[in-house]
Amino acid sequence: MDFKLTEEQELIRRNIREFALKHVEPIAAEIDENSRHPAELFAKLAEGDWMGMPIPQQYGGAGADYLTHIIAVEELSRSCSSTGFTVSIHVGIACMLLLLFGNEEQKKKYLVPMAKGKHLGAFVLTEPGAGTDVMAATTTAVLNGNDYVLNGTKTFISNGPIADTYIVFAWTDKSAGRKGMSCFIVPKGSPGLKPGEHFKKMGLRSSQTSEVVFKDCRIPKENIIGQPGQGMGIAMTGFDHGRVGIAAQCVGILQAALDESVKYSKERVQFGNPIARNQAIAWMIADMATDLAAARFLTYHAAWLKDQKQPFSKEASMAKLFGAEAAMRHTIKAVQIHGGYGYIKGQKVERLMRDAKIPEIYEGTSEAQRMVISGNVLR
Repeated sequence: MDFKLTEEQELIRRNIREFALKHVEPIAAEIDENSRHPAELFAKLAEGDWMGMPIPQQYGGAGADYLTHIIAVEELSRSCSSTGFTVSIHVGIACMLLLLFGNEEQKKKYLVPMAKGKHLGAFVLTEPGAGTDVMAATTTAVLNGNDYVLNGTKTFISNGPIADTYIVFAWTDKSAGRKGMSCFIVPKGSPGLKPGEHFKKMGLRSSQTSEVVFKDCRIPKENIIGQPGQGMGIAMTGFDHGRVGIAAQCVGILQAALDESVKYSKERVQFGNPIARNQAIAWMIADMATDLAAARFLTYHAAWLKDQKQPFSKEASMAKLFGAEAAMRHTIKAVQIHGGYGYIKGQKVERLMRDAKIPEIYEGTSEAQRMVISGNVLR
């Protein structure tokens, strides 16, 4: 077994870390405070070919493997998990689904500008009454002449207010059950498409999230991805990819929590000694470092399986489950290590703790991950 990254992967890690320290870290607190999408930052990411890293060069990407993309998400999330997550949704789900299921014309028209970072993508599935229970969705797509007409309301859509290309799931034949959902490309500006206002969230505040409403939204019938009825399978593939990205986000949060905790515990002096010498603090840091290593290995293994074209659904859920719960657990400890200072708005560990909660919920709750894992183990 070889656990060593390639020279290219190590180089990209160093480059993205330098980028994050120079361009992301200085604005992370401000964009969190103001719930602002930093368009100027994403323009710089596009210049570095990081908005389509695992997409082949013929479709506007960098032609890297999926693990390299995951490393980039980790390093961005270490400075700002909102930024890492926005890249993950755009690249890991929206771009990947077009690459895997789109036809050649769709790839040239939509994937190329997305992979180049000129257009931002969104994954549009969740509804007010349909979260974990995807079958409870009510959005419909009815063929009318040469167009599909979409009606319904989606919610909690990441990149919803700012996306240029929406990957949308709707029923084309509800009576067909799981085989009745289809997947569509809905470009920004389509008649009847109305993104909502950005939700004011507890954490991940600069990642833009909103409702997306379709009211007699007309799109050309050639905008269907794959065949009618293939939407459920496409959505599940999107979840698998997205969960590895969220696991990488959690690794970045964990690394940042460890970095901040080590630094502060060495500097903070009480009773004449740095608090790092106190066994209670040292053991918190030991547990944090151990779970970080475990989360990173689980995440890299899931990404490696994807690159090897092997099944990785169970491993993606394992990585997300473990990473999300570890990130929540240890960011709480990081705040504890910082004491009263950790509870002050603007402190990085305070932001990390708020950001760490949502990975236990989105792209499938921790309970849903246990359903996926147990279903794979017990079948």
